[in-house]
Amino acid sequence: MAQQPAKPVTPVKITAPAKPVVKAPDTNSLHFIFDKGNYRLLIISIAVVAFGFILMSGNTDIYSTTKIVIAPLVVLGGFAIGFFAIFKKPSVNS
Repeated sequence: MAQQPAKPVTPVKITAPAKPVVKAPDTNSLHFIFDKGNYRLLIISIAVVAFGFILMSGNTDIYSTTKIVIAPLVVLGGFAIGFFAIFKKPSVNS
């Protein structure tokens, strides 16, 4: 078996290293995901959920309508307010 001649190597072109692109610092103010209204609704939702758990607590008459029906609905309402506060888009002031 005869060896085949190697192909000639083409020279590699060497270029100058690329300069990194430097972006100018953003002069706009910071943009937060939530605004004041979102945080206010989150605090209200936490208070409503806590109030629902307070309605559920206690040792007397565990089968009362307040503990079985009203308190869980209050807690679910608090969670609904919390979800609304998270998904609500902040108002855009131009």
